[in-house]
Amino acid sequence: MRKTGWAVPSGIEPVDVKELQHSDSGPATQECPDDVRTPVRRSRGARLLKAGLRTAVVLCMATTLVHVLLVFLHVAPSNTVSKRYSPLVNAWVYPFFEQNWRLFAPDPESVNRKILARTAHTEAGGSVKVSAWFDLTAEDNSAVEHNAFPSHTAQNLLRRAWTSYVDSHGGDDKARTERALMMQRYLSNIAADRVAAHNSGTFDFIQLRVVTLPIATSGTAVGDHPPTSAENRLLPWWKVTPHGK
Repeated sequence: MRKTGWAVPSGIEPVDVKELQHSDSGPATQECPDDVRTPVRRSRGARLLKAGLRTAVVLCMATTLVHVLLVFLHVAPSNTVSKRYSPLVNAWVYPFFEQNWRLFAPDPESVNRKILARTAHTEAGGSVKVSAWFDLTAEDNSAVEHNAFPSHTAQNLLRRAWTSYVDSHGGDDKARTERALMMQRYLSNIAADRVAAHNSGTFDFIQLRVVTLPIATSGTAVGDHPPTSAENRLLPWWKVTPHGK
């Protein structure tokens, strides 16, 4: 070791000092593999997250544009494009995105309508077991009455299903179009689910009976017009997905 011009004070032991090797780029340091890989993992995860978010945004925007386009073709006046893609438009719009002007020009109910249902099941021996009539409308009314926040399902689902069924079938119960067949299945499935929720029996057929009674015009005296008889419409038996055990 080269001698220097200073002496080590007494009481302090000399310490070997190793000279650090320097280079033009600075002192050489030893890199830790973990310090390098961790940022790589984080950046890769961030890239995947950003790619997933971009994909979700693109899908949402594409779905929104398609929805707006199909609804526009549904409400627009009849034209070549709407006629050509009418099956596709109707399949997307009905029954969940149906458009009408009742929000701005409401059409209040002019009748009291009661929808009842009964079910049937074929036993192993070939006999048919038919249940008693179940009042679906009464169940909806009980869910709405004295309820500050009644659900849309209890208020309108069954009623709108019946209205759409009548619009697509007219006076008879023959499904002549794809939409009429769809509304028939829609109505029967709603009725079957409602009955199954309150009845533990097994059934695979359902029949509806609709009782309609006109509401008297406001301001009309009771004795001015004779009472109108109720209309009783009995629908045919429909095959449904087996319910119960």
